[in-house]
Amino acid sequence: MAKYLLWGKYCEDVLEKRAPYRQAHLDGLATQKAAGTLVTIGPTQDLKLVFGIYEAENEEIVQALVEADPYWQNGIWTSYEIHPWIQAL
Repeated sequence: MAKYLLWGKYCEDVLEKRAPYRQAHLDGLATQKAAGTLVTIGPTQDLKLVFGIYEAENEEIVQALVEADPYWQNGIWTSYEIHPWIQAL
């Protein structure tokens, strides 16, 4: 399977704004992790960016997962980019 990197941006005041959607967001990520699609994901320490690694058949699958996430649907993630990645080691 191909690997993909996710880079995205968080909204201002993310800690307050994410609260109503956080559990649904975490539950969805846990499901993706259990399925083997999500390798890892998390925010940068300053809570400005999100970084993730996915394994999927194609980029469209990763895009669909991102856009189905409550953080994307409710404006907690304000933009994102997906990049095919070649894991050297």
